[in-house]
Amino acid sequence: MAGMADAGTNDKSGPRKSSWRYIGPGIVVAATGVGAGDLVATLIAGSKYGYTLMWAAVIGCIVKIALAEASGRWHLATGRTLFEGWHSLGPWTTWYFSVYVVVWGFIYGATAMSSSALPLAALFPDGPDLKVWAIGTGLIGLVFVWFNQYAVFEKVMTAMVGVMFVVVVYVAIRVSPDLGAAFAGLAPVLPDGSLLYTLGLIGGVGGTITMAAYGYWVNAKGWTNSAWMKVMRVDNRVAYITTGIFVVAMLIVGAELLHASQIALSSGDKGLVDLGQVLESRYGEATAKLFLIGFFATSFSSLIGVWHGVSLLFADFAERVQKDRRGVSAKQGSAEEVAAGVKERSVPFRVYLLWLTFPPMALLWLDQPFGLVIAYGVLGAFFMPFLAATLLWLLNSSRTPAEWRNGILSNVMLTVSGLLFVILCIQQVRELPW
Repeated sequence: MAGMADAGTNDKSGPRKSSWRYIGPGIVVAATGVGAGDLVATLIAGSKYGYTLMWAAVIGCIVKIALAEASGRWHLATGRTLFEGWHSLGPWTTWYFSVYVVVWGFIYGATAMSSSALPLAALFPDGPDLKVWAIGTGLIGLVFVWFNQYAVFEKVMTAMVGVMFVVVVYVAIRVSPDLGAAFAGLAPVLPDGSLLYTLGLIGGVGGTITMAAYGYWVNAKGWTNSAWMKVMRVDNRVAYITTGIFVVAMLIVGAELLHASQIALSSGDKGLVDLGQVLESRYGEATAKLFLIGFFATSFSSLIGVWHGVSLLFADFAERVQKDRRGVSAKQGSAEEVAAGVKERSVPFRVYLLWLTFPPMALLWLDQPFGLVIAYGVLGAFFMPFLAATLLWLLNSSRTPAEWRNGILSNVMLTVSGLLFVILCIQQVRELPW
């Protein structure tokens, strides 16, 4: 994997043939998209319904493959970034994104730091306070992303995916899965009361705004034109097959370790600390500590993935706003700027890094302000329908070269995913503490 980040960077014509050695952005999006909260949601689904919802996890991966492929295809086919595409649809996209990225980043920063701190506090119970661990992980993420560009970032993310993969699969094997029941779970069945868990498995695991960042990571890898399309598609499938393995493994753990014993977990990321305690009582301290290391890799990879990927999105957004103010028309070439690392060295990129790190630290001491929680919930719920709808619009219009516009399958998948996310959006808004 060490040579991946450089494999295509200097070859603008594209690869001579598709090769597994080029894979990289998909690993990054898999590591970023699967956070501790996603694993808890999957665990709880397994603990409540056993293997019955296995089919939902598989469908969720297929939906995410379609969305991420569409994002990457836009970048490669047009030579323009996704935010440039959004901007071409009208000023409403700029207004929506500007509010979303500020509020979302403020809340997510605190969430990511807390999630990364939990396993460290569990691993070192005599160590610093949880808030100290949280601040430390945020600062480490800031320094790492500030001083390293994509090539190093990808290598570190790959290592963390390796840790996540080994730990989660090991635990799934350790609990002795019932393979017959697992395969039976591939048949679509909806037990009573399972609709929301099913929708959550299909739509909630594997990334939200990080799916929009996928195209930027594709460009940062050095893939900037349609000659890289086949490689991108292989890379994208690897991302969500990897995600699928994580989800299936955690469903197995929930089904075998928790469902039969009727053990309940705490909601949120603390559920993984609970699971560590269950593993220690069943399989010993070594297994529990290994799991907590995997928990940390899962959380911290999401932290630095967002610190890098969403900062790229913000830098592109800020650049477009500045051009609008100067009356400069949109031009192609942003993909090359991302590939050259220009945006990673830009002032807006680093300003958003600081925004993700320092203001959210205040939330580690304070309860989240009521109005901010509502704004975060509403904006977050609307993002995935926004992404699906705008990709449908962009990839069926003259903005995309005819050769790379959506076919029937892409349109069906994006439409289905958009409708799914609308249902999830409505439910999330209904559940907010109004």
